[in-house]
Amino acid sequence: MTAQPAPSTLAELISNIETFQDNAARSHAASALAIVRDGVITGEGPTTKGRMHFSRALDAGDAAWCARILTAPAISNQPVSRAEAEALFQINEAASERTDDGLFDDLFAKAIVHHAASASGLPVPPRSVALSPDTSIDSWAPTKSVGVDVEVLEWIASQMRGKRRSNRILMGLVATLIGAATIPLAQSLPSIIDLGM
Repeated sequence: MTAQPAPSTLAELISNIETFQDNAARSHAASALAIVRDGVITGEGPTTKGRMHFSRALDAGDAAWCARILTAPAISNQPVSRAEAEALFQINEAASERTDDGLFDDLFAKAIVHHAASASGLPVPPRSVALSPDTSIDSWAPTKSVGVDVEVLEWIASQMRGKRRSNRILMGLVATLIGAATIPLAQSLPSIIDLGM
């Protein structure tokens, strides 16, 4: 059996996550999100073609690319991976200007919470439901720290700490989870006050 070559272009990555059911689909999604990030940073590349795009700007087209990648059929029933979540944090940080009417912020918060809940072993709805702009995050996100893995919360806190751009929805959910936590959790996150505020 010969190994398939890794996809190298955005078109190949999108094709794999939209049509093929393979185990590497979430890795391909993370790679495709990295291409979106690069387009946000430089204002150039395959995700910015056909429209005026400034460097360090995030527009509705970028948010649409992220939604298309994250809700592709091959990964629709899989939880958001750590690599995908990291790519979203990078996109969030790279975009100093936003002209997407909050579409990315909504998607970003839902995807991070989807990852946190699933990585903690909690049930999550399919991405097509959880990440939809028509679905309220409150309808499925955990509201208590019970069952949420401390390591996952620490990772989210480390990603948010010291960043110039914060996501109010995500900050609110993390604060709720931590606020509902027991004393050991609070002690394990000594600098939680720095959560991007």
